[in-house]
Amino acid sequence: MDVDAYSLAHRRAWERLDYLSTRSRLTGAEADELVMLYRRTSQQLARLQSHSSDPELIAGLSALLARARGRVLGTRTDTWQEVGRFFSHRFPAALYRTWPWWIGVAAVFLLVSAGLAIWVDRFDSARKVLGIPGDSGDLTAPGGAFETYYSEHPQGAFAAQVWTNNAWVAAIALFTGVLILPAVYLLFMNALNLGVTAGLMADAGRLDSFFGFILPHGTLELTAVFVAGGVGLKLGWTLIDPGRLSRVEAVARQGRATATVALGLVAVLLVCGFIEGFVTPSPLPAPVRIAIGFTAEAFFLLYVFGVGRRAVSEQAGEASESSMNHLVTVSQTTLSTHRATAARATDS
Repeated sequence: MDVDAYSLAHRRAWERLDYLSTRSRLTGAEADELVMLYRRTSQQLARLQSHSSDPELIAGLSALLARARGRVLGTRTDTWQEVGRFFSHRFPAALYRTWPWWIGVAAVFLLVSAGLAIWVDRFDSARKVLGIPGDSGDLTAPGGAFETYYSEHPQGAFAAQVWTNNAWVAAIALFTGVLILPAVYLLFMNALNLGVTAGLMADAGRLDSFFGFILPHGTLELTAVFVAGGVGLKLGWTLIDPGRLSRVEAVARQGRATATVALGLVAVLLVCGFIEGFVTPSPLPAPVRIAIGFTAEAFFLLYVFGVGRRAVSEQAGEASESSMNHLVTVSQTTLSTHRATAARATDS
């Protein structure tokens, strides 16, 4: 083995490993590169130990690997920092990447609900087809079941119950999306319930009460359901059309994004539960309650299309930089190898 040529060919990679080992903070791409270089250098050291008697080079690489090992294995992750990065990068980026899917789900859902509401309101045949009793006063009258639903339980317990139920619905929509039809069925049943209720309230001349109780929490809550349905359906479509990746790789990648959205929606639905438990049944005027709901929705959309778009841009920049660094390293290594070969040929 020509130790000098071997050392020259891999020196750039060793210097890069040394640089990454001494940095206080690493990006995700740099951390992956550190692990890759550590493994590769370990293999190179083992080869040198078998074919070379240069103790100085072996000792230097051993010290380098010791530093890198401490960086790879000894790093302690700041939990709160990771939580912050999740909500500032991973979750909004996953939402932004899938927005065409959940916006599409929202459009279809609202059209179906509106169509059902008009049908129930204007056509008596709808009650027969859907099995709705002819007299729905217990539901629609002032102080009826629709209104008392939001105040018949203690606020804290009701908020917790709503949060749990909504999280369960979102989880089903997300993870049955891989089969497509179960997620579509779940979304349709929610659209049916909303449309029928709206139609009955319209028929009773009480749409003002309907919107006064639905909009404060329902605006953000339905958006969370749309996100869950859209991301779930994207997972199912990835199984059908994996694109340039293999089907296993594509589904695994989208599955990780789906899990990210599922975790993030827990926090979003917590906000929805708080609004439904404490704002919707409160004695505040309806315009104030609705304004609170619209404000929460506006913050969510700004979060997706502001923070999410920026996070996607940053991740794309990091990936591009990592690819460029790798390309430069490969080019330099190839050039060094050619130079070493040429030098050996000249010496001969």
